[in-house]
Amino acid sequence: MRVVVKVGTHMLSEQNRLCKERMYNLVEFLVELMKENEVILVSSAAIAAGYSKLKLDKKILANRQALAAIGQPYLIETYNKKLEKFGKMGAQILLTADDFDSRKRTRHAKCAIETLILHGILPIINENDATATEEIVFGDNDQLSAHCAHYFDADLLIILSDIDGYYDKDPRKYDDAVMKKVVCKIDESELQLPCNPGSEFATGGIVTKLKAAEFLLKRGKSMFMASGFDLSDVRSFTLESNHQGGTLFTCEK
Repeated sequence: MRVVVKVGTHMLSEQNRLCKERMYNLVEFLVELMKENEVILVSSAAIAAGYSKLKLDKKILANRQALAAIGQPYLIETYNKKLEKFGKMGAQILLTADDFDSRKRTRHAKCAIETLILHGILPIINENDATATEEIVFGDNDQLSAHCAHYFDADLLIILSDIDGYYDKDPRKYDDAVMKKVVCKIDESELQLPCNPGSEFATGGIVTKLKAAEFLLKRGKSMFMASGFDLSDVRSFTLESNHQGGTLFTCEK
């Protein structure tokens, strides 16, 4: 099975720097997942990584582009240091929305990913935030990961973040909120809710994740959303075929 795993900025960073403990736990899980599956990682946090090296005003677009350029190699270097402990290696692939509008560029990206997977290397994808100005302002890696899952022939997209599942109401406001374990259809009204990013570096929120799920449901694919802070639910779901926590978006009833 081919799996795309997407991790958000809030999960990968804290106090204006990369959280290396959570990154290590993530890499440990990915290596286990790679034993029986073909795995592609979509990783946010380039801007957060850059800010840990150079404190620029993130409200200015040019500064965010510069921070992404500084942070992307640092982010990949950090991943590779963790992967090396398990005898693995990661490879950086930077994409923009335009790459999915061109059949030729999409095919070239897919060929590179296929070759990396064939040789046991973890493809690590991120948006090319240093040049894709519209993506910095409006985009998010939830949508990028959904496109990767579709165009790179994955069977499942896994989104890991500070959101541990999809609830019937906001669990941060309502104590009686109940998690939906399986979702087969998303109402249009739910896709129009206000977007509330989890951190100052993040561009996502529950709505961007619902849009990613909707994109895949329309194309007959599945998405699993769970906590990236506590990996027990995603480990149980993927490694033990036991759906304890988290939400599965699927066409199969």
